[in-house]
Amino acid sequence: MQWVIAVCICGLQAKAQTNKTTLNDCFVIAQKNNVLISQAKTSLLARQYSMQAEKQSYLPKVDLLASYSYLSKPLEINLQTVRDGIITGSSLQAVNTANQVYKEITGQNISSDAAQRIESTSRTIINAAYPNYNPPLSKQSYFLAGLGVRQPIYLGNKLRTVQDVATAEFHAGQINLDLVQKDIKFAIALQYIRILYLNAILQKENNIVSSLQKNDNYANEMVKEQILPPYQRNWAKVALITGKTRLSNQQLDKQNALVELNKLLGAPLDSVIIITDTLVYKPTKIDTVNNEFYQTNPAYQFINSKSALAEATVKGSKSFSLPNIFAVGNLNLYQNDLPVTIPPWFVGVEMQWTIFNGTQTVKRVKAAQQLLEESKLATENAKSLLEMQLKVAVNKMQSLQNDVAALDSARQEANTTFSLIEERMRNNLSSPKDVNDALLIKEEIEKAYYTAVLGYYLAMAEYFNIVGTPEKISAYLQ
Repeated sequence: MQWVIAVCICGLQAKAQTNKTTLNDCFVIAQKNNVLISQAKTSLLARQYSMQAEKQSYLPKVDLLASYSYLSKPLEINLQTVRDGIITGSSLQAVNTANQVYKEITGQNISSDAAQRIESTSRTIINAAYPNYNPPLSKQSYFLAGLGVRQPIYLGNKLRTVQDVATAEFHAGQINLDLVQKDIKFAIALQYIRILYLNAILQKENNIVSSLQKNDNYANEMVKEQILPPYQRNWAKVALITGKTRLSNQQLDKQNALVELNKLLGAPLDSVIIITDTLVYKPTKIDTVNNEFYQTNPAYQFINSKSALAEATVKGSKSFSLPNIFAVGNLNLYQNDLPVTIPPWFVGVEMQWTIFNGTQTVKRVKAAQQLLEESKLATENAKSLLEMQLKVAVNKMQSLQNDVAALDSARQEANTTFSLIEERMRNNLSSPKDVNDALLIKEEIEKAYYTAVLGYYLAMAEYFNIVGTPEKISAYLQ
């Protein structure tokens, strides 16, 4: 990324040294270097990875499970709980053994009385010898290891909801990138138009200062010839000083504008940008847009994308009332010194179903539905807002066109008046102060004219920004 930025900036400086920088050049440089655009691209990439991850949530989850346990005291075998079973089983086993021995000798089974006596005697002996305590095991620590598998079977659309949310976030990230690019282009266009305006003002200010300098020189000559009193010369000198100050301030304004443009381009603030064109008024008729122009505006699309996210949230809220079913399994890899033997593997089905959580699920569904309704209202509001802004921009352009036409006539009259007063001064019929006053009026009318032209092109840039294509303004500035 640093190499790309360096190449773009070197290209900007090389172009500035050989040719002027156009508005389209600024768009290309900002597309590669602007920090906000790079940030939006990074955010989009993160959302893309998240979406790809959620699309794999249907795959089984395999975990390596291991545990080490150290008990505060050894495990004890509770022999008392199985006492009756062991005594009864052992007594019957003794009877069965005696019967087999007797049958082997005599060929007949022992009598029932003998069997009962043997069983009773065995029960008495075993009961007397049976432990009356619980023997502890020798180990206090155990280690287990295995592979656990968990495969979702049915989660009540929860996985689909997570995937829909991730997809909606990714699409929102795409629109966000378009929105950031649109806003950066609009900001660059405004700054570029401002620089063209300052170039025009500087051009006029240079002409004014030149006229003031000539007027000052002429006043000095008239004082030497004792045609003009000295105080009249002082008026000319004061006018020249203030004129040069205004010119210097305008030059600083342009320098600041270039620094701000460099910031928008993502270039070093001291990068050299040559913009020599001036703001020239060209009456144009802009083609009308269709009634659904707002659908191509990334600002509208970004707000509208919230509806898809809200719809996925509604589905997700409803899924909390549905059960979760998993297929589970375990492969035993290692066991040591356990008091019982664990089978090498097992499989099963696991279900988790929340059957009561108060009214949380109901409230969640209602909250999600309200968010969906809110997103729809926001979308409708964005639509009406863009429609309103478009009409205002069109009306503003028409109003400024009228102002430009009126001020153009006024500046022509001011030029004519100034020429007449200047001619009268050469014939000693007017003073240098009269000429300076005429210059100041001419200067103010010129500034008002170019301010109206600036407003016209700013309104045009706003018009294209509302439509969603701020870069189209460049065709009207050539």
